[in-house]
Amino acid sequence: MIYDKKVVVVLPAYNAARTLPQTLAEIDRSIVDEIILVDDASQDNTVELARQLGLTHIIVHEKNQGYGGNQKTCYRKALSLGADIVIMLHPDYQYTPKLLPAMAHLVATGLYPVVLGSRILGGGALKGGMPLYKYLANRFLTAFQNLFLGAKLSEYHTGYRAFAREVLETLPWHLNSSDFVFDNELLSQVILAGYPIGEISCPTRYFPEASSINFRRSVVYGLGILRVTLQHVLAKLGLYRHPRYIFEQKRAPIQA
Repeated sequence: MIYDKKVVVVLPAYNAARTLPQTLAEIDRSIVDEIILVDDASQDNTVELARQLGLTHIIVHEKNQGYGGNQKTCYRKALSLGADIVIMLHPDYQYTPKLLPAMAHLVATGLYPVVLGSRILGGGALKGGMPLYKYLANRFLTAFQNLFLGAKLSEYHTGYRAFAREVLETLPWHLNSSDFVFDNELLSQVILAGYPIGEISCPTRYFPEASSINFRRSVVYGLGILRVTLQHVLAKLGLYRHPRYIFEQKRAPIQA
């Protein structure tokens, strides 16, 4: 716990057996109360290894439900366990678990209800092995969304995220896509609701065992972001509100 707030780390897993031991070894259990692993029909021994490593909260999808579908299960379980702070950490060891205490503190102290681990801040993305085409796409799409969503984030595409319970209870993330664009839809909801977003510099590692979508899926993801941006702008202007944007607004919306 931090400031009497329960911290739950969720691990959306898919074929993570090679990197799961490293990931778990670096999680600071002095501040993390519970760890949840949701296996999305892995083809390796992720589940067996997770049990051997002592995890007690393991959920197995018999059929692959997608990256977004995996997160939905993660967040439902975390809330059911009474989490005050939920942090998503990929078990592929692309993001360092050593940032968990810093991210949790930013939420626990009330400074930010949402905190992102940014691969762009600090300039380490390319040094960490991010493919050039992904880096360029990241920069273009981030600039595009900052312009139209009215935020000033360094990136929208990191998979390292911390949420206050209030955020996950307020936003209808269960209506979001079950694919990779889930992450972007959730940030869009956060911004429209007016929740402040904090960012912390996060070194990243790209290596064969780290999960990464291919070029074709990247193109589909990019097109999905354009759709999300359009829907966000329409909701912001009051012209059309997609069901995922129908929620009780907790704060003044972020202005461009």
